[in-house]
Amino acid sequence: MRPSAREVIAQVSTGFTELSDVDNSVDDPLGWPGYREAYAAAAAWTGETESVVVGEALVGATPAVLVVWEFGFLGGSIGRRTGDRVEAAFSLARSRKLPVVALIATGGSRMQHGMRALSQLQRIARASAAARTDGVAQISVLRDPTTGGGWATLGASADVVLGFPLAQVGFAGSRVRPATSPSEAYTVEAKYEWGQVDQLVSPDSLGAVLERWLRLVTSRSSSPAPPPAALRDVSLPSTGWDAVRAARSSRRARAAEYVDAYFDWHELLRGDRTGAVDDGVLCGFGWRDGRALAFAAQCGTATRPAGFRTATRLVRLASRLGIPVLTLVDTPGAANDAAAEEGGAGPAIASLFDAIATATVPVTTLVIGEGGSGGALAFAAPDNTWIAPDAYFSVTSPEAAAAILKRPMMEVPATADQLRLRPQDLVELGLARGIVEA
Repeated sequence: MRPSAREVIAQVSTGFTELSDVDNSVDDPLGWPGYREAYAAAAAWTGETESVVVGEALVGATPAVLVVWEFGFLGGSIGRRTGDRVEAAFSLARSRKLPVVALIATGGSRMQHGMRALSQLQRIARASAAARTDGVAQISVLRDPTTGGGWATLGASADVVLGFPLAQVGFAGSRVRPATSPSEAYTVEAKYEWGQVDQLVSPDSLGAVLERWLRLVTSRSSSPAPPPAALRDVSLPSTGWDAVRAARSSRRARAAEYVDAYFDWHELLRGDRTGAVDDGVLCGFGWRDGRALAFAAQCGTATRPAGFRTATRLVRLASRLGIPVLTLVDTPGAANDAAAEEGGAGPAIASLFDAIATATVPVTTLVIGEGGSGGALAFAAPDNTWIAPDAYFSVTSPEAAAAILKRPMMEVPATADQLRLRPQDLVELGLARGIVEA
């Protein structure tokens, strides 16, 4: 048994105040045979007058506008009155500067309303976009099922997408998809694997997770993130090759360790929203010293196109929400295989350069390991980059530089010295503001 909309509201919030100035009359634009009787039966069964319930409530200590689907009302289908209520919810959010949480359970558009029903998707998209322009944060929760226009508007377009395990999620509902299509493709787990859902959340923990996310996305700040302290007490390298070996050491601290040490707690975003995930890039929002900061961290692998696109998504979202950004640089370089080229490595890197260049919030960078070529530089803040004592930053790796210059491999260490890639060299050259200490 699916919980009702009212049960979901009670589970995640307190003090719910429903919007009252909505039209509760029956809308029957096509005069569909039997529709009024089906509507009356749905109203009697659920106690609702439409497929969504909207209003304002507290999620933890954060006020938010809730848009909650009632699947028991004609399968949660979207009709004109649904569009009316969703539009009213976003209007309230814009006027009160409140985040919107959409808890979705819908089979799609209401067939008995024909194209009138389908056109509500345009209204919903327009209302959501206007709120986004005003800096309104949006979180969606994919309940079972989330299909059709509910997934392709509020579900997939939200800043943060959460999903219930085993939920059916897809543009095509179960009755209209090709019979030969594997059912696994229409699950929330598949969407998570493909980077279209950020987190899988059990219904029992949803309230706590929403409370954390709402604290994060509503915490605006104008001061830059301070650079993290070094996590290893090591001496500065004597030579360029020593710097490279220190950065490549298995004993050096990695991004996950820096994130855990820097934040009191954090939540992760996943994937580029176009079907790919790079597990070598860690993105999300964390809580530190009473405020939220966004972070995009390379984890020591060659960064793939999806990693650059996910970081771009993070930086642009943080800019819109007024949340400063911390980036951690650690990569031998951008992935340069054929799959990376086919996946759009160049455009993906360009998009991240653009996102950081045009960011309206301060960006702070710490190089924590290898800083290899443009794949590392794309993550770096032009005027606020710091470096750890066991890291380096270079136009390319010493091995690649030697190959480009047609030098024998025995000259790689000397090439590393000539590249002046040590932390102290980068400070002297004005490419880093300073070397962080443990």
